[in-house]
Amino acid sequence: MVERDFLEQTLNRNTNTMSLKHQPDASAGALYGMGVIGAAFYFISQATGFWMGALGIFKSLFWPAFLVFEVFKYIGA
Repeated sequence: MVERDFLEQTLNRNTNTMSLKHQPDASAGALYGMGVIGAAFYFISQATGFWMGALGIFKSLFWPAFLVFEVFKYIGA
């Protein structure tokens, strides 16, 4: 009986903490990470020298900012 009560309390405690730690938007990080890797491959493959490759790595980390800037420039905002 004591073991059963302990097991039920443990399961209830784990379910309550699991529901508090649930992050529904966690997949956005994976999508951003794949975008960074893809952008790094693209920018580094287009580089003509070492410093252009280093700039490509920088660009691959901040590509969403460049994208938003170009979209705003396109729409005239």
